[in-house]
Amino acid sequence: MTEDTGTPTADQQKLVADYDAIRQREYDVINDLLVLLPKIEAIGEDRVNQVRDALFHADHPFLMVFVGPFSSGKSSLINALCGKKELLAIGPVPTTDRISILRYGDELQRMEAGGDVQTVFYPSPLLRKVSFVDTPGLESVFEQHEQITRKFLHRSDVVILTMLATQAMTQRNLDYMQELREYGKKVIIAINQADLLSEAEREQVRDYVLEQSQDKLKSKPEVWLVSARDGMAARDASGELDLEAWTESGLDHFERYIDEQLDDVQRLRQKLQTPLQIAQNVHRIATGAVKENQAVLDQYQGIAENVAAQLAAYRREQEKAVRDHNASIEAKFAQAGENGADALRDIFQMSRTFGSFRIGLLDLLGLGRLFRRDAKPQYARRAFERFEVYQTIEELPEITGGLAPRLEGKDIQDADDLVKYANREITSLPLAIRDKVIGEVRAPMTYDRSALQQIRPQLEAIENAARQQEAEKLDERVRSVRFALAVWLLVVIGGLIVMLLTGFDLIAFAVLLVMTMLGVFAMPIVGYFMATAHKNRMNAFGQQYIEIVNKAAAKQVDYGMKLRGDVVAPLTRLVETQTQIQTEQFQKLRHIEAELIDIESELTKLGKRRLFGR
Repeated sequence: MTEDTGTPTADQQKLVADYDAIRQREYDVINDLLVLLPKIEAIGEDRVNQVRDALFHADHPFLMVFVGPFSSGKSSLINALCGKKELLAIGPVPTTDRISILRYGDELQRMEAGGDVQTVFYPSPLLRKVSFVDTPGLESVFEQHEQITRKFLHRSDVVILTMLATQAMTQRNLDYMQELREYGKKVIIAINQADLLSEAEREQVRDYVLEQSQDKLKSKPEVWLVSARDGMAARDASGELDLEAWTESGLDHFERYIDEQLDDVQRLRQKLQTPLQIAQNVHRIATGAVKENQAVLDQYQGIAENVAAQLAAYRREQEKAVRDHNASIEAKFAQAGENGADALRDIFQMSRTFGSFRIGLLDLLGLGRLFRRDAKPQYARRAFERFEVYQTIEELPEITGGLAPRLEGKDIQDADDLVKYANREITSLPLAIRDKVIGEVRAPMTYDRSALQQIRPQLEAIENAARQQEAEKLDERVRSVRFALAVWLLVVIGGLIVMLLTGFDLIAFAVLLVMTMLGVFAMPIVGYFMATAHKNRMNAFGQQYIEIVNKAAAKQVDYGMKLRGDVVAPLTRLVETQTQIQTEQFQKLRHIEAELIDIESELTKLGKRRLFGR
């Protein structure tokens, strides 16, 4: 704070601190709103510009804008008020071709804020309370100057119309005064270079300006006669201020006015209320726009749900196709097991007992090879051929081979259907949403069949095991059973021979008869157990077979589902992304709304403690 006639009270200091705290909160929340707005559909640039203005207001304390003809002393007055001679450039020709905003900073720093604006930071105590704005000359030879100044005037809290004492209230200045009134801003006339006038001349100039204002403008503005040169001279080399010389320069008018304004609670509240109202209004419009966008999007939310339902149905169809194929495979293995069991029961039926005894006896005596066509016994193999066990196993490749084309055909057909559906839905979307589609909806160019093709060697191994290895294993078991039968019956025959040579014994005869019957009746029982074991092994082969097919088919189905998902991805991604964006925008708007409400509450309390303490 510049030298003053008094020290701020504790209440005044509290008021300014509260004001700065609320202003900073406003700045932060308005900045959040400004970041969000460009992302919301149907929010025009005019609304964004309004929030930029609100951000400007919230980012600055009391704003005093200097306007007037070039070389009228605007820059010189600001330099004198801040206490630095060359803070802003001055000269006899237009030196200000853009707006300069003077703000408080710990050190001198100049920052470009766009082609038309620069911000100058300087550690002047006065700048803690107010921001000064230096504008181009209103009648500058550079045509763009007046446009820049006009664009900036609506942001001001007070406008200082500067004019030279020797050119006070010319017709052009009257025109400026009239135009400034149209902005609805308070206008103060600062007549510079008053040090060139005598006391009597000063009174004459003041009276003339007031008279012209009253006569032409029907208003009576404040008129300050000031001298930027005397104000600068009031400071010595160390920066100390000669209060008497400062008062004589007329620049103390600025300090008193600023202090009066900052000590006026209603004025401060209005200063903060303006950007808050702008933010609340645009927030309300933005919330409405998001709701409208959401309402439009909700109409198409069913698209994603419909696509998901279709994809789920497609998966169910493909999985059913796999189950149908697995059922066929399972049935073939069951049939092979049943046919093999029939073959084994046929081999071990009771009527074939003595034939089996004969074959077993020949094997026991080592004469079996003389009566066989093959080097190894093929008892089960020949029976399997008669009962078509091998034929059933040989039908498996055809069944499993048909699964891949069936899945592929359905995948391709579904993909084509989804292309038509997605393109139809995209065409029906509003243009604003349709333009956000990323990627092209089209049928796949290639198809990967490898998942089911790669398992063929594993399936062949199981088919061979069910056919070749099972037959060889059963051949050995049949041979072993016949061998055991031959030994058993030879024991019986041997017992009979001994009994005939030694004499008939009824008990021995009964035992031998029972043994004979056991040998005869054991054959069907052995056949039953071997048939059951064979069916169980075939079922186990079938389960291994199906497990391999299932894993490969699951990969193929997943690939097909991904293929379908990729086809409609541009559509589903659009709906999902827009839904996520709308949700995030709603959340951010709700947060901003809560902050705006809290700021408004704090603004209502501003200064009340000071007022009640009086």
